[in-house]
Amino acid sequence: MAEELGAAIIGGGYWGSNLIRNFVHSEGWDLRWVCDLNEDVARRALGKRSSVAITTSLDEAIGDPRVVAVVVATPAETHAELAMRALAAGKHVMVEKPLASSFQEGEAMVALARERNLVLMCDHTYCYTSAARHIRSLVREGAIGQVHYVDSVRINLGLVQPDVDVFWDLAPHDLAILDYILPDDTFPTGVAAHGADPIGAGRACIGYVTLPLTGGGIAHAHVNWLSPTKMRRTIIGGSDGMIVWDDLNPSERVSVYDKSVSLEAPATADLRRDARISYRLGDMVSPALPEEEALSVVIEEFRSAVVEQRPPITAGDAGLRLLKVLEMVTTSLDNGGRLIPLEPYR
Repeated sequence: MAEELGAAIIGGGYWGSNLIRNFVHSEGWDLRWVCDLNEDVARRALGKRSSVAITTSLDEAIGDPRVVAVVVATPAETHAELAMRALAAGKHVMVEKPLASSFQEGEAMVALARERNLVLMCDHTYCYTSAARHIRSLVREGAIGQVHYVDSVRINLGLVQPDVDVFWDLAPHDLAILDYILPDDTFPTGVAAHGADPIGAGRACIGYVTLPLTGGGIAHAHVNWLSPTKMRRTIIGGSDGMIVWDDLNPSERVSVYDKSVSLEAPATADLRRDARISYRLGDMVSPALPEEEALSVVIEEFRSAVVEQRPPITAGDAGLRLLKVLEMVTTSLDNGGRLIPLEPYR
């Protein structure tokens, strides 16, 4: 693990500059190239004193035999083409979310990576936060019992994207987290979406996604570009406990509640309306979690997967599951918010 791996980053924009900073400071990576169609963008992302090479040619970057991995941080509609070219050149690939602009494109990427025995990873950054990792452990270890609901809110004022609606812009974060934390036997069985465009942007700026879960539970995500306040909050309710993740509250980022609600079974179906509701009210614990930049954990996981020749935590399959839900969101919107059955992709 001491050997540095050569890497090239494609795209020097907002997210590309974050990736560049983390790769430059990583002891396990040797960032050799930054490729962008605008050379000035790449130069600004790197800084004046950087020795990393800059190019506008993808072929030049992936043609370097010392480059073993390529990171794609460009607009979503270009992900598939760039990733496929890198995979065809024998490079391991990490792609900014979403994996591609369609499920069909994503399938082709996953298939080529498997054929070439290469790592294909999707950068679902929030899944690598200490909060998400802790919540995943709690949920999968049964600390809160059966999952009854997951309710997430991701709202802020702007930025209205020119090429995608609010679902494709913000919901991938919450959908990726949902896929990451749920146990393997709990998954969405359908997708219903409702959106609105009150400012006439030509695409939904406010959106609500509802996903029924196996076992009778439900997941819900609220995304909004037009909120006066910024909020990133997820609540997971279970049969034996509840969890609140408030990403904007560093002092209590994760709160675990020893609280639950249950129904005392009535004697007969006719007496169901008279059934007693039982409330269990216990303590709240806010665990101390390490403060670390999630993106540094992302690139370390990418490196480990390459070195150990294993699938990363958010492999191409995770990206495909996300794309399938996003496409069903669009289908539901086109059908007036109708619930669209979702066949699980596992």
